[in-house]
Amino acid sequence: MKTLIYVFGLVILPFFFPNIQQKQTIATDCSKETGIAKVVCLAEAFKATLQEEQRASLQLGYSKNDAIKWSNLPEFRPTRVGLKMATLTADQRIAFKALMSAVLSTDSGDEGYGEIESAWAADDFFGEKTGKSDMFNSGMYFIAFLGKPSITGLWELQFGGHHFAFADTFDKGKIIGTTPSFRGAEPSIFEYKGKKYQPLEQEKLAFTNVLNELTEQEKKTAKISFTFRDILLGPNQDGKFPNEHQGIKVGGLTKKQQNLVIKAIELYVKDLDNETAKIFMKKYTDDLGNTFVAYSGSGNMNQVSDYIRIDGPNVWIEYSAQPSRDFPGKTHPHSVWRDRKSDYGGN
Repeated sequence: MKTLIYVFGLVILPFFFPNIQQKQTIATDCSKETGIAKVVCLAEAFKATLQEEQRASLQLGYSKNDAIKWSNLPEFRPTRVGLKMATLTADQRIAFKALMSAVLSTDSGDEGYGEIESAWAADDFFGEKTGKSDMFNSGMYFIAFLGKPSITGLWELQFGGHHFAFADTFDKGKIIGTTPSFRGAEPSIFEYKGKKYQPLEQEKLAFTNVLNELTEQEKKTAKISFTFRDILLGPNQDGKFPNEHQGIKVGGLTKKQQNLVIKAIELYVKDLDNETAKIFMKKYTDDLGNTFVAYSGSGNMNQVSDYIRIDGPNVWIEYSAQPSRDFPGKTHPHSVWRDRKSDYGGN
């Protein structure tokens, strides 16, 4: 006889259990939940689809030591904790997507949850083109619950792999941190299995628009002489924010120029679900007058060593263009969103 497993009210898969009665059907319905309660419900629904060994990898105690274990490197240099995506069945991936779609936007193919799919596609493409599929593939990503998902305790939903890091930290039923949040792309534009991907092109264009709107004198003020080979605050660089802001103060710019800065910030913050994005965009918009823009390089964000930074009382966003080692003549962007006060939930 068949037992049905449901996630938020939808049938996922029939399994055959000869010794289980029909009344033992498992049902996890999260459709009536909202906010953090829905995230917790979907987290537990995902956990319920796993085997015992998988759950042991996924569910860990809350630890700052584990929270900082993210990287832009592939997993051949193991640093991450959690459950490996390669171990998930198709049906477990459905439950995973339901959970991540509750904490990320689903409005765009290259933003929010679409950015996860872009990262997977990029690594599969990269692995196939370079013959390094053992290191670069969509199965080499990890999800972890640091602390038990709840509306009362402290916990983090962590997901990441090569060129992707995501961290939402919750406490007492509220979201208290959404960073560090890292994105990279190599190549930056590619077509894979009939679909075009350009995960960081929107961000690059937004930064280019910010710089193009500055006057020549404003560009001189915004430009810093240092040549950047990478972002400053990548993995293992927690809390190393410069003591002084550099560049040009956004509060002294025109309304049009300020709006372009806001649009650039939104491309990071609006990767999140709408309600969370509103919270952080309000904070960053309120801080806008004391936020700075600084850049280095050509200013068109399309050449090696082009770099830009948005640095405020809270928000910190960097974008850096590096040379691609495996695709000659192309750039290889790294970008990070951090928060001076709420990285890792302020812990």
